[in-house]
Amino acid sequence: MPFLTSSPVKTALRGLAAAHPDVVALHHDPLYLTSRQYASGRRVGLVSGGGSGHEPLHAGFVGLGMLDAAVPGAVFASPHNTQIYAASRAVAGPGGVVHLVKNYTGDVINFAIAAERLAADGIDVARVLIDDDVATGSEDTATGRRGTGATVVVEKILGAAADEGFSASELAELGADVVASSRSVAVASRAHTDLHTGEDAFTLEPGQLEYGVGIHGERAARSIARPDFEELIGTMVDSLLGDLPGTEDLLVFVNGLGATTQLELLNVYAAVEEHLTAAGQRVSARLVGSYVAALDMSGFSLTLTRLRPGWIDYWNAPSATPAFPTTSAGFPSVLDTTQRVTAAEAVSSARQPHDASRAPGGPGDAVVRRFAALIEEHYEELTRLDQLAGDGDFGDNLRGGLHEALQLMEEHKTGLAAAESAFLDGVGGTSGPLLGLLFARINAAVTDDGGTADAWARGTAEGCDAIQRVGGAEPGDRTIVDVLVPTAQAPSNGFEAGAHAAAEAAAATASLQAKRGRASYVSGRGEGAPDAGAVGVSLLFRAAAEVG
Repeated sequence: MPFLTSSPVKTALRGLAAAHPDVVALHHDPLYLTSRQYASGRRVGLVSGGGSGHEPLHAGFVGLGMLDAAVPGAVFASPHNTQIYAASRAVAGPGGVVHLVKNYTGDVINFAIAAERLAADGIDVARVLIDDDVATGSEDTATGRRGTGATVVVEKILGAAADEGFSASELAELGADVVASSRSVAVASRAHTDLHTGEDAFTLEPGQLEYGVGIHGERAARSIARPDFEELIGTMVDSLLGDLPGTEDLLVFVNGLGATTQLELLNVYAAVEEHLTAAGQRVSARLVGSYVAALDMSGFSLTLTRLRPGWIDYWNAPSATPAFPTTSAGFPSVLDTTQRVTAAEAVSSARQPHDASRAPGGPGDAVVRRFAALIEEHYEELTRLDQLAGDGDFGDNLRGGLHEALQLMEEHKTGLAAAESAFLDGVGGTSGPLLGLLFARINAAVTDDGGTADAWARGTAEGCDAIQRVGGAEPGDRTIVDVLVPTAQAPSNGFEAGAHAAAEAAAATASLQAKRGRASYVSGRGEGAPDAGAVGVSLLFRAAAEVG
């Protein structure tokens, strides 16, 4: 791929905004796109996003009749929760916001963290999880099917429904129905080009075909001998129909994965419709083109959606975006975004946010300073523990986040609010933002009720609940939840009791087998030593006891 700058994602978005100045607006820090206009009947903002390299998904579908905002990550990487949070605040209407999330672990976690932050701000959030890929529908994995081509169908149908004034819960229900009625499968004859090496990301033997690839360039579970064209189409169509019982009319979406020509895609569509007709199926809507790419992979995906009553009208409803086929005739009354009163603005006018900057010496300053000192003292231990079962960066993440928090405190932000901002906005991976949620809940409780042990107990419990909602961990999974659950009850008996409970719980993780997080992928390693995250979090409660 020779025609790329050193910052291809940002440059591409700048190009998109410049090419469609009346349709989308680009926001740089953090990075996201918003629609410049919206239908006057829309009460709920629609936000989607994911890794780049899938263009025009998602940025190309921002505009009238579809998305209010799109949040791009790096190539094949999830966007950061801070981007999602900022974009959602920018477009959430009086009815809140709905997140449209492809079922990839990074996307799911970062959208969930952003949703927790929005809910703490008083903004209603609903989610549609898109999981349509039949190639990953095995019951042997808890992660479920990947989200792929059906994302375009969901974004178009929900965009039209949002313009009719649907509530967030109604949109979430409709989205879940569309996902349940959609299935996709993809094949490839050549891998995409690796942006770092300039070589094919994987190689296929002559005469082989990769059946069941993902949109992030993932190989399929199996390579097959390349069948006859008609046989391949028949196999793909039959696999989708087998997962989509019913007699409703079909929407057919034939999608190129980046390097497949329109001539090829139209050949595919013709064969697909012929096979469906022969099977007694009727096609009422169709889309053919490269809308969900995997960089420059040679291949295509096929998506079928059973159209429930009324959905064809949503599919054909007017829209005007950079990439979706424009159907603007008869569009309802339109407003520009300068006229929108967002949910965030409404909340701000009703109350001051709990993390407003304050003078030095506010709640938690001494705790955060002592916590930072304890992390320095235990840095080598935390690194060693994380290296046993992870990639060894937990100590660095804690140290870096707390260093940033101390810097924010110098700028007159209170300790707990500074830690919240530092970990939610600045620390990468999953551990940092999860700790940010904990600091956010403790900060809110301490700000409301003072720095009492009872306030810390309530904040810890609420933070633990948020972390469990986002990550799905339960006690016994060898994560920070194993420390937070018992510690949430103990501080009401005093800070010393909380610190003691946290230390005991962290030590007890040495006998647990990891079921969540990175350590779950290296089963057995680290056994007999406590979990690094649990030990690190326990030091927060030790700090609270020492200064409380």
